[in-house]
Amino acid sequence: MKNNIPSQDAIALPSWSRRDVLRAGAAAAIVGTGAAVVAPNAWSAPPRKLTFAWSAIAFCLSPVVVAQERGFFEKNGLDVELLNWGGSTDQLLEALATGKADVGVGLIHRWLKPLEAGFDVKIVGSAHGGCLRLVGANQAGVKDINSLKGKVIGVSDQNSPAKNFFAIHLVKKGFNVEKDVEWRVYPADLLDVAVKKGEIQAIADGDPNVFLIEKRNQGVFTEIGNSAVGEYKDKLCCILGARGDLVRNDKPAAAAVVRSIVQASEYVAENPNEAAKIYAKYSPKVPVEDLRALLTGLTYHHHPNGKPLRDEVEYFARDFHTAGVLKKSTDPVRLANHVTVDVLS
Repeated sequence: MKNNIPSQDAIALPSWSRRDVLRAGAAAAIVGTGAAVVAPNAWSAPPRKLTFAWSAIAFCLSPVVVAQERGFFEKNGLDVELLNWGGSTDQLLEALATGKADVGVGLIHRWLKPLEAGFDVKIVGSAHGGCLRLVGANQAGVKDINSLKGKVIGVSDQNSPAKNFFAIHLVKKGFNVEKDVEWRVYPADLLDVAVKKGEIQAIADGDPNVFLIEKRNQGVFTEIGNSAVGEYKDKLCCILGARGDLVRNDKPAAAAVVRSIVQASEYVAENPNEAAKIYAKYSPKVPVEDLRALLTGLTYHHHPNGKPLRDEVEYFARDFHTAGVLKKSTDPVRLANHVTVDVLS
């Protein structure tokens, strides 16, 4: 893999500090061939305007707001409008496919099923790994995976990323996820109440919700699954998607978004405290010190692109196929090849 070094013109710009230049150079090396920090004509051409759909309640997506507020979008020749998306994943992908938004970000565990249905959206990059956890109630004796047999797992919805992810995990451990466990839906902030009532014996959800549940219920839960460790510790979690028309007709713009998110993700990894302060206004209920602890628990240095990205999408597609999340007729290899595009080459 070739390392790309910023041009002397780019380094000389007064808006770049020495730290910015070094950080951007490192990020450019990570994203590989063709990933110069900015396109050669980015400084002379007017900024490319794009709409970026994201969920402001998802702390793991902090690279998006970091890219906006620390100027990574601007330095890559973009003028980005952030669209706080409150709808479902299907609605988000429809918005991308129909041009209501240009790019968006979300969990692969929730995206692959609707992408299987044929939305004209391409996976072009990724932000990080981790952020899904499974905890068992100590009072119910759920302290490891095997003790889940015959138990009820609380989830926030039946197609939640945590449910899909841990269904895969249980299948690999020999569980029949339709018979050996029950999945029961509760509002996310009431999952611990359901545990106290004895209605569920485990919780599968994402942070910060699981983090906050454990914080207000000290000693009540034991972590028995985490997407940031074990088999999946080197796998992506949140992916970057672009409308198909943008990828086909303006590949440089899609590439600029990917570079911006990679650089912002590296910033979060290296500066979790500053990133927590930047994101804090979107999460007023979570103190900055807790946000910092949450950010350090994710793998922000892991954001594959190109073939490694395609390979990880295929990895998850195979898992979802085995677990019955995807249709039996779906070929994971063909799906990964169809939905993943290397915009940096």
